[in-house]
Amino acid sequence: YKSVLTSREKEIFTLLTQNKTTKEIANILNISEKTVRNHISNTMQKLGVKGRASAVVELIKLNEISL
Repeated sequence: YKSVLTSREKEIFTLLTQNKTTKEIANILNISEKTVRNHISNTMQKLGVKGRASAVVELIKLNEISL
């Protein structure tokens, strides 16, 4: 089984489930907010969903991340 997410995307979505903002995630991972947003939108495209919440739900269903 191949993971849908890159390890970076997984880190970002795990932080999103912890209610972190884009800015907080950028600070934690030492990357720019734009990079965080790019990873999120790439993931949403891969999953074919609109919105972060839908992406999180799908990733949980796929066992890519957990709450």
